[in-house]
Amino acid sequence: MSEGAGGASGASRPGEVLRVPAFALFWSATTMRAFGSAVGGVAFQVLIVTVIDATPVQISILSALGVVPYLFLGLIIGALMDRWRRQPTLVITSIGRALALASIPVLLLTNALNFWSLAAVVLTLGVLTLFADSAAQPFLPHLVPRQSLVAANARLGQSATVAGTVGPAVGGALVNLVGAPLLFVFEAVILTGAALLQSRIRVREVRADARAPGRHIGHEIADGMRYTYRHRMLRPLALSVHLWFLANSIVATLFGVFVLRELDVPEWAFGLILAVGGIGGFLGALLATRVGSRIGAGRAILLGRVVTVAPWLALALLPLTAATSLALLVPVLAAAQFLYAMSQGIEDANEMGYRQAVAPDAMQGRMNATIRTANRVVFFFGALLAGLLATLLGYRVTIGIAAAVFAIAALVIALSPLRGARHGDFHTVDNTPS
Repeated sequence: MSEGAGGASGASRPGEVLRVPAFALFWSATTMRAFGSAVGGVAFQVLIVTVIDATPVQISILSALGVVPYLFLGLIIGALMDRWRRQPTLVITSIGRALALASIPVLLLTNALNFWSLAAVVLTLGVLTLFADSAAQPFLPHLVPRQSLVAANARLGQSATVAGTVGPAVGGALVNLVGAPLLFVFEAVILTGAALLQSRIRVREVRADARAPGRHIGHEIADGMRYTYRHRMLRPLALSVHLWFLANSIVATLFGVFVLRELDVPEWAFGLILAVGGIGGFLGALLATRVGSRIGAGRAILLGRVVTVAPWLALALLPLTAATSLALLVPVLAAAQFLYAMSQGIEDANEMGYRQAVAPDAMQGRMNATIRTANRVVFFFGALLAGLLATLLGYRVTIGIAAAVFAIAALVIALSPLRGARHGDFHTVDNTPS
């Protein structure tokens, strides 16, 4: 238990979660990182296109390097996070990422920046981000009471949505004003500030017991996988989210191409559509705590899954073409993105809050890593499948297939005991594998 989780008398009420000093520091650092990453992402795109002049294959490689660490190291690092202290990990990785980003202007000034040196930086950032993500998820239950985890995740979701919506616009303006190199310095400074905030969090983390003779990290990874997929509540949650990631990989890969190429929507309108989606995500995160409290964790997750189906089914069935009036296209597409993002905002906070509350601290890192790594693997292959299906069947049919997979993900929740789960019953009912 941390000082933050137990020290605020009003912290037991989810609406007051930002009054917990430890969480306020964590939230501030996380928000700063999210905003810096959204701003810096613009600089990366400019650098790849204008400075490196990367080929499509090289761009694909750079994109894949952000996922590769999760595929090969996700389970290992998740197991390590059940043994290592998470707060120092967050501080060290923030400093490491700041140094990695600051190296880019140095490479530019010394004429040493090329595809390979940039790839090395991207891979380094990917590994450090994996460590940070693997530490942050199991660290959160140390900062607030377990009944406040949904509210805490909702706050994080709100700030991430705002950063993801506002950050690229700010980044685009700053690139024009100061240039891409100084933007990396800007992000490095933000990460240094985040590290300072993280270092001020006062929390007591219990050291893990020594491994029994003959056991090694592989045994611990296997224990984490068994715990996750044998747990009567976590099993359907994990299977459902894997299916969700499969469908999401398809729509995330194809939506931009479908809108810009198939429907011939202008770029300014596409930006507006995505911005409306950001508003939906923020609203969903605002509603997440109230929805979870009123109808329960399981039904809140199910509600999000069901709502997710509607926009993609509509896009698959509606007779929208490039000849359709822009006055009709933009509202329909914007409404689809709004519903999609809102459903994510509702379900994400409830899903993360529930699974963080269910798992014991000694299993948090491995449980989260098991689900997260499987999600990344599914997304990786789903993105490849999306291109193949779109080539063979067309965009509309492929989007319809994604809608069907989203529906199956909802059905898994609807037919499982997770459907009736409520926040707060984890300590009496849900915390045992079947």
